[in-house]
Formats: sequence, structure tokens, C-alpha cells
Amino acid sequence: MIDQQELGSVAGRDVYGADGEKIGSVAQVYQDDQTGQPAWLTVHTGLFGMNESFVPLRDASVTGDRVDVPYDKSTVKGAPNVTADGHLEPEEERRLYEHYSLDWDAERDRSRDTDRAFDLAGYDSTGDGHEASGPNTDEAMTRSEEQVRVGTQTQDSGRARLRKYVVTENVTETVPVRKEKAVLETEPVTPDNYGAATSGPNISEEEHEVTLREERPVVEKTTQPVERVRLTTEEETDHELVSEDVRKEQIETEGDVTPRR
Repeated sequence: MIDQQELGSVAGRDVYGADGEKIGSVAQVYQDDQTGQPAWLTVHTGLFGMNESFVPLRDASVTGDRVDVPYDKSTVKGAPNVTADGHLEPEEERRLYEHYSLDWDAERDRSRDTDRAFDLAGYDSTGDGHEASGPNTDEAMTRSEEQVRVGTQTQDSGRARLRKYVVTENVTETVPVRKEKAVLETEPVTPDNYGAATSGPNISEEEHEVTLREERPVVEKTTQPVERVRLTTEEETDHELVSEDVRKEQIETEGDVTPRR
């Protein structure tokens, strides 16, 4: 358990989980508004450390310049989204207890106060006190403000694939074909063909047969490569508008004060 003296200097220290992996850095410490005892700390997590995740101080320890907590990084980053606005409501605490598998009912019975809440403890990285009037506060007041840091991260947005499948289409071609047909020709008997005309018997019966030929279409299919297709990626740059609320502290004076810078 972290003692009061150590709590005064934990802000900004790196936080490591049970698996030894760095989770983030300490942002704020919250204390029980009934007992005044520190109970929670917030850790800067997420892109550029812009998120704050609540971690119970129970079983946390300080070793050198680091804070060790008995939870891994994914457990801390997956904690319920509770706004670190300086006050932790009982319902918000109950959700955090359930996330970290802590006994909320036992803790509530121990405190005997169902309206128990938690407030920002006011510890800073130097251990010199907090901004409220007190013996550890110097004469100056620090004004702070939240700033937005915007970046990008790469994530999967979709998948594309090539798939080849077979379709059947009808192809019609005109093919010239040749065929033979029988043609009856007659010629008169002349001195030139008289010998051939009278070479047979004078009167007889006989037959002559002619074989006819024709061409028919023949289809032959061959497979030929026609083109190559591949998937590639290319980058294009677009612009998206990012909007976020930030808080700023303002300082006002009371009484007879002359401003001077």
C-alpha cells in the first residue's frame, strides 16, 4: 500500500502492470471524501496518453520512480469510462469495483455510508501541497488548461480479394463448307467420241455410281492466357474534422487589486 508521503510525489510517475508492461503515467489521486484516505489514482492511457483510466490504490506500491499495480494493461485500459473531473460518484465507483472484481458490498458495509463519494486529493508531482489555502501552499496559484493533441493510428477498414470463376457464353462463327452434288450432262455423238459411244453392246442394261463428298464444320477448343490481374493498394489523403471539449482554469481577483504582468 502506498503511504501518504509517497502519494505526495506519485503524479507523473510511470505505472506498470502485474505483467511488467508499462500502462501509462499517474495523472491524479482521488481520496475518500469521508475518511480523507486516498483510494484511486488515474493513469494516462490511450493514444498520446489522452485518456485517464481509474485504478484502485489497494495493493499498489512505489518502487523507485515507478508505481506498480496488480492489474495488467488491458484490464486498466478496459476500465469503465468515468470522467476524471475531480469527483467520483458512488455509482461510478461501484462500476469500477465490479470491473476490478472487488467486493463493492463489503466496501460499502465497511464505510457504512451508501452516499460515500471520492474527490480529487490534490497531490502534485512535487509533494508541495495543493491549490487550496493551506500551510503547504506558496503565494502563487498555478492556472492549468487541457490541450488537445491530435494524431492518427492505422487500423483495418476492410478487406478485398480476387476470386476467379467460370462462366459459359455462346460463340457463333460463320464457316464456309464445300459439298459435291450430282450434275447430269449430255453430249451428242460426234466423230470425236463415236468410238467411245459404240464400244459397248448395242442394247444392254447398266448402272453408273458417283460418290458425293461434302465438308462439315469441325469445332476445336483450346485454352489461351489472355491477361493477368492482381490486387494492389494505393494511399489517398482525406481530411476529417476532430472536435473535443477542453477545460481551462480561470483566475479572478476580489478586492482592490491592480493587475500587473
